[in-house]
Amino acid sequence: MDYKNFFQDHLQTLKKEGRYRHFANIERRAGDFPKAILKTGNTQKEIIIWCSNDYLGMGQHQKVLRATLGVLKSCGAGAGGTRNISGTTRYHVELEEELARFHNKEAGLVFTSGYVSNDATLSTLGRMLPNCIFYSDADNHASMIQGIKHSGAEKRIFRHNDFKHLEELMAQDDPRAAKIVAFESVYSMDGDIAPIKEICAVAKKYGALTYIDEVHGVGMYGKNGGGIAQKRGLEDQLDIIQGTLGKAFGLVGGYITGSKNLIDFVRSFASGFIFTTSITPAVAAGCIASIKHLRNSSIERDIHQKNASYLKQELTKAKIPHINSESHIIPIMVHDAAKCKQVSDMLLHDYDMYAQPINYPTVPVGLERLRLTPSAIHTKKMCDDIVHALKEIWKKLEL
Repeated sequence: MDYKNFFQDHLQTLKKEGRYRHFANIERRAGDFPKAILKTGNTQKEIIIWCSNDYLGMGQHQKVLRATLGVLKSCGAGAGGTRNISGTTRYHVELEEELARFHNKEAGLVFTSGYVSNDATLSTLGRMLPNCIFYSDADNHASMIQGIKHSGAEKRIFRHNDFKHLEELMAQDDPRAAKIVAFESVYSMDGDIAPIKEICAVAKKYGALTYIDEVHGVGMYGKNGGGIAQKRGLEDQLDIIQGTLGKAFGLVGGYITGSKNLIDFVRSFASGFIFTTSITPAVAAGCIASIKHLRNSSIERDIHQKNASYLKQELTKAKIPHINSESHIIPIMVHDAAKCKQVSDMLLHDYDMYAQPINYPTVPVGLERLRLTPSAIHTKKMCDDIVHALKEIWKKLEL
């Protein structure tokens, strides 16, 4: 086997198709988000980030920085091990209690990332529940798909956000089998929102557990920032609410919340939890500070929604093709991998704005896009500037 050429040929194919992923070398500066420093070789320049998941700027918030730095100094840098081998601290315990309160659930469990929380939880439940069948939305995140695959359980794929198709599938299966309906609240590529009430009603009719991924909703929606389910008054309809600490909360990590026994079950049997070094105490402390702040402050959410609405309005005026979703996510549609990369490069090098191209396999071939995520910290001028830049690029490239 010629390993060297095998790897080289596949990488070359990606480059020819315009799908090779280039990582921008960026240095974020505390207190100056969404500005950052782009480093290229021996040169550097200031840019504006337009594709960050730090939606509310909490990664720069003084309360979060103080909490993180304080515990870093008092407890040190590392966690010391997995949760069962010295890796559980008072901050992990407090964070899980805070998350449970945040979603009005009995208990919470923290993982190292949102990806791991989906993979570990779904694989564990699907593997151990007798004759389990998953019903998965067609547009579910890769981590949910991976968890379902790892479980070895049967699966049914229902058309995206189509609760009628979900019921058609559920009606055909053994009513005695364990069932899990897995879906998201806000879908990250198109920015659309699930019909949560209707999906839950179908799931309950056929005796299924409901599992919702709220990673793009937590901190962002609801009276106290609990997500789309909280905003619609549906938290009690969901058996498991999964979220991330790496987007609106501004740090890193993932979690699930639910009943005490269900959470304890996952804690006791999920390999992805048991055998992974825990997040650091300093990160846990920062997460606690961020959640507490957003639970009691709606200022960041209000500004963020105004910024997202304004940017959509100006993109529409400029006739830049985009999906006018009901969420804060704004996909700019290019429909070609090479041109998508070209638009991204021109934004970065000619206009000092960073928005990474999104190509296959993240989205289907022909649906390539940039995904703009205005934050609560972006200004109206920044919105005007990127609309102007895109308008000029569209003209230059004859898109």
